Amino acid sequence: MHQRIKILAITVFVLSMNAAFGQNKQFDRMEMYYSQGHYKRTYRKAGRLLDKPEYDYSMMPTYYRSISLFQLCQNGFWLTRHPEALDRAEKLFNEVKRSEVGTKIFNAHMYELSWLRSDMISWAADLKRMGSQESFEQVQDLIDRLFEDVPNVDAGNNANQVVENTEIPEVESVEIIGLRGEVMTVAKQQLGTPYVWAGSKPGGFDCSGFTSYVMSQNGVTLPRRAADQYSKSTKLKAKEVQKGDLVFFNNGSGISHVGIVVSERGRSLQMIHASSGSGIVITDVEKSEYWMKRLHGYGTYIK
Repeated sequence: MHQRIKILAITVFVLSMNAAFGQNKQFDRMEMYYSQGHYKRTYRKAGRLLDKPEYDYSMMPTYYRSISLFQLCQNGFWLTRHPEALDRAEKLFNEVKRSEVGTKIFNAHMYELSWLRSDMISWAADLKRMGSQESFEQVQDLIDRLFEDVPNVDAGNNANQVVENTEIPEVESVEIIGLRGEVMTVAKQQLGTPYVWAGSKPGGFDCSGFTSYVMSQNGVTLPRRAADQYSKSTKLKAKEVQKGDLVFFNNGSGISHVGIVVSERGRSLQMIHASSGSGIVITDVEKSEYWMKRLHGYGTYIK
């Protein structure tokens, strides 16, 4: 009898340790949903787990509830219907941060936090461009308080050397080829310029401010916002894209970022853009999981 009790106790202990430190299918599913951009599904899944006492041992549902809520808040229509959501997201985030395992969770999921930080910076910049000063300041304050120690997604990216291809596409005129070259010249002259909220001058740029400036220096006028730049552009297929064209990204709430392609047609996709943490840099899109997951489409104003 005592032997059975001992075996049962050991079994319960092992199962509890596995639950506390091992892989959990429910948590894996939340991570998968989040990585695929299914933020509503992640939010609902996390909420269901928070309602189950057997998951009280872990802060993972709280963590995913928080970061998915931050992503959902970037949709203006959704936020209008849930005006308290941003405060709720911050509260949940701080619950995780203050917990005994908060540091371990954040370190283990730093890539998600880095992506979230960049998404929120893009959101804040869009609010600034639209003149929503109060909302901009609220989001900027959140970024400063919650994500100060989170690295930028382009940190450590050493793709600033671009392999040039001197092959000239036969279908383009000399004038168009020259324009592409001039766009590259102006764009690369800005390398190292810092990121500035709603910046559109050489002293500092945001993403669409940079593309607008570069194109304007070559006689091409672009709309100010990234979303408008995409909607007004001539759309391209991936195989048609070459240097001087624009590449657009969507964080799940609409077009959130734009860069200028610096790679030749058929080469690994590289862009020069205003990175929120590094200023004007060249990034190899195809080597970045963050950018590849958000890649939305291509457009051009060179024609």
